[in-house]
Amino acid sequence: MSDGTEPGELTHFDGAGAAHMVDVANKPETARMARARARVRMAPETLAKIEAGQLGKGDVLGVARLGGIAGAKQTAAQIPLCHPVRISAVAIAFEIDHQLPGVVVEARVDAVDRTGPEMEAMMAASTAALTIYDMCKAIDRGMEVVELVLVEKRGGKSGHWSRPPTGR
Repeated sequence: MSDGTEPGELTHFDGAGAAHMVDVANKPETARMARARARVRMAPETLAKIEAGQLGKGDVLGVARLGGIAGAKQTAAQIPLCHPVRISAVAIAFEIDHQLPGVVVEARVDAVDRTGPEMEAMMAASTAALTIYDMCKAIDRGMEVVELVLVEKRGGKSGHWSRPPTGR
């Protein structure tokens, strides 16, 4: 590998075990995409209020969408060894899940760069989920963000990867 590591090694540590930012200068700029998912579990009554738009703070999912987009854009400022990635698009989608009960957040981030937007997608999904929590905590302090996972990534040397239905 161009950064001096072997496949399967942790790339953010040098040979002496010190943390470092991976050198991506010799990698080609390519189109890349990543999708991440977060689930927010809540009381059925809270979910019903979100669905009906009955929370006094306004459109919870609309604000969470903006939070997710902002989170994606701030990833390199929050994750110490993460490169700033040239994001070309961020999309946040929500699914009401009565079985959870709660909201499933899916974030998709597209970029053209030397490294992928996996962390940006994870940050977008988590920030949107935390925004839902923040907006609803006054009526449901028992809410939980119960999952944050990378669902799929495309592009770059490693190509395409998607999470199998079993979850690993």
